[in-house]
Amino acid sequence: MANNSNQEFQKVLRTRDVIMLAFGAMIGWGWVVSSGQWIQTGGVIGTVIGFLIGGIMIYLVGLTYAELTPAMPKSGGAMNFSYAAFGATGSYITIWALALSYIGVVCFEACSFATIMQYVVPDFLQGYLYTVAGYDVYLSWVAVAVIASMLIIYVNYLGTKTAARFQNILTGIIAGVGLLLVAGSAFNGTMDNLTSQAFVGDNMGSVVSNILKVAIMTPFFLFGFDIIPQAAEEINVPLKRLGSLMVLSIGLAVVFYAMVVTAIGFVMSPAQVQVSMDSTGMVTADAIAVAFSNKAMTKVLIIGGLCGIVTTWNSFLIGGSRVLYSMSKARMLPNIFSKIHPKYNTPYVAILFLGFISIVAPFFGRVMLVWIVDAANFACCLAYGLVALSFIVLRKKAPDMHRPFRVKNGTFIGVLATIMAGFMAVMYVIPGTNCSLKWQEWVIVGGVDSNGNISRFKSKENL
Repeated sequence: MANNSNQEFQKVLRTRDVIMLAFGAMIGWGWVVSSGQWIQTGGVIGTVIGFLIGGIMIYLVGLTYAELTPAMPKSGGAMNFSYAAFGATGSYITIWALALSYIGVVCFEACSFATIMQYVVPDFLQGYLYTVAGYDVYLSWVAVAVIASMLIIYVNYLGTKTAARFQNILTGIIAGVGLLLVAGSAFNGTMDNLTSQAFVGDNMGSVVSNILKVAIMTPFFLFGFDIIPQAAEEINVPLKRLGSLMVLSIGLAVVFYAMVVTAIGFVMSPAQVQVSMDSTGMVTADAIAVAFSNKAMTKVLIIGGLCGIVTTWNSFLIGGSRVLYSMSKARMLPNIFSKIHPKYNTPYVAILFLGFISIVAPFFGRVMLVWIVDAANFACCLAYGLVALSFIVLRKKAPDMHRPFRVKNGTFIGVLATIMAGFMAVMYVIPGTNCSLKWQEWVIVGGVDSNGNISRFKSKENL
């Protein structure tokens, strides 16, 4: 396989930076707004078990990435793996799916940031503009999203190390707020609260079913570890350690979610959880207020949640811009996307392009963004499945390839990872499931997939 590396990239990311990028990508806003839904679906302990199951699923996929990334430490990650395994066609499908998933996250986070400001600033929605698919768009909402987008663009434009420092600070705040919740609940919670909502269901069958419902949801809150392969050329750690860091970041995310859910269940009764769900819907924020007997603490936790939005946004902008850069090097996008800034050593055109999309997205309201995100989730599952398949194929096709990090029982792990990712992707395809794509979302998937020109990509010299 030809070399697609660019010597203008600098190895500026160290061990802590790598962990914070991946962990921050996986810890978004879901731990603040979705915790009540998880608890009411599977119970507190049931949710923890569900996250462990979902974490194992992602862990298996993560192991395939962990072996392949140090073996092919080049920007583009999945594109390189799938090209080595399947050639141009397989790599083309994989990288377009991955590009769609990254674009979807970037768009969603821009609008999420503005939406959450409604909980921080009283009477935030001002200056009605228009209505899109039943959702009212306000000037204040759009303005905050645009300003936040410009800040994230600027930070990434200044260099990968600058973006990593920014990520380290915000991820530290998230961890601090999470530990504050755990500490408060430990002092003021009771086991009665926990045992009264440990599981949901009247019998073992229904309990297991509800745990599995949570397990199916959890992988979508654990996407983001694959940021590491996209920035592989900028990581300054031993290749063998790179795989371990990827796996470690997944474990840290699962532990974080489990600690938050347990803390909520320890400090809030089922009745309190229900009241919170019926009012604000932000059970985690209400839980910290109960833990410290201070309503103002909800603002502290929401700030932690806002940091989660930004860390996910920042990570996916880093990863997404490297995906576009690699696609340009493979001639699936115009050459301009592979331009490296002479001073900051970043793919600045790709960053500005993704930033422009995040600026435009809020003008279309939230409904269209739901379509984009659902399509992006499907695309991510598809890409993960193809990477897992690439892992299996390369174990057979290139057994002597240098693998600094080698997974034990590789074929077995690869098969399980493929089944897991394939199952998640199929859930979006089968009509009638909670995840099945709407026709608008299929248009987005089809539109993106038809955007490239595979004939330009079939030459090995393009990689």
